Amino acid sequence: MLGWALTFFVIALLAALFGFGGIAAGAASIAKVLFFIFVALFVISLIVGLVRGRRPLT
Repeated sequence: MLGWALTFFVIALLAALFGFGGIAAGAASIAKVLFFIFVALFVISLIVGLVRGRRPLT
């Protein structure tokens, strides 16, 4: 689950980069929302992974 959160976090960062940079001005608001959603999912997954104490699958 942490791997998926990290993957979507990177996708959200790329979407935010394009949205905030003016390349896709119409999608900037969508990128902002996705960015914060995936940041929250990443943090939740990180905390769950740390609490469980298991090593991530590689």
